[in-house]
Amino acid sequence: MTILVCPLNWGLGHASRCIPIIQKLIDENNDVIIATDGYPLQLLRNKFPQLKFIDFPSYDIKYSKGKSQVWAMLCSVPRILWRIYKEHQELKKIVSTHNVETIISDNRFGLWHNEIHSIYITHQLMVKMPRLLQFMERPIWRLHRFFINKYDECWIPDDEELKLSGDLAHKYPLPNNAKFIGILSRFSTVEASSYLPKYHTAVIISGPEPQRSIFEQEMKEKLLLTDGDCILVQGLPDSKIKEQKINNLRIVSHLADAEMKQLLLETPNIICRSGYTSLMDLAYLGRKATLIPTPGQTEQEYLANYESNKQLNN
Repeated sequence: MTILVCPLNWGLGHASRCIPIIQKLIDENNDVIIATDGYPLQLLRNKFPQLKFIDFPSYDIKYSKGKSQVWAMLCSVPRILWRIYKEHQELKKIVSTHNVETIISDNRFGLWHNEIHSIYITHQLMVKMPRLLQFMERPIWRLHRFFINKYDECWIPDDEELKLSGDLAHKYPLPNNAKFIGILSRFSTVEASSYLPKYHTAVIISGPEPQRSIFEQEMKEKLLLTDGDCILVQGLPDSKIKEQKINNLRIVSHLADAEMKQLLLETPNIICRSGYTSLMDLAYLGRKATLIPTPGQTEQEYLANYESNKQLNN
């Protein structure tokens, strides 16, 4: 079959969790086409250079520099709604041009098709709202459900017993087309390398700008004051500067999956954002980390607290 895979460009998480799905589709001799943009496009192009790629713009999400993202998200709503409409129209041309038979959309609302089997991937069936806007949680859940019901299937990368996503997938009744598919990790497709030196601390940077760069700068300053060898992975797969060394700190733009797997398995101190894909990778590897949520991103703030409470209760 010809299968179109379309991860959302919101950091690298949506793209990286699609890696095991894409690999399985390839192993089953399907013709896979990947449609995305930005860093996810570069990440997946590096991982699967043999595949066909389409530069397919997402929603161009921009965060604020401050501790709240409410205003930034509200300002983005008209642009997001316009892009949902546009991507739905553009999808029809892609399906026709490339004879697509199945669509897999990771958190892109407009990529359903009336005549093509359409699958939607999300762990966030309900959206955590800031305290002052919590009254909007149920209406937004219903709006998300409206889009989910446009698809033939909704795949939830979580487990009914593990409940890694907490309220995000388990608080409200599931849509009729939804099912849990287990956690997804890109590390399930590779063996760990053995080439990296040992580090005392590893910091994994991720997320949209400008918060990605702010987090990177804060971590650089702290790591340079730390005893022991440290490494900072910038999460920039297309950066022209691949590596820098400052005193005890090694800075790399990106690591291949096998090297990243080794790093996470062997480094005693791991620091990263509390994005859901990062939590799935850590759960798959059986590792814990210091989780620092993106300021004002309610999903990450909730997941960081949820994981912390689970560990305390255990």
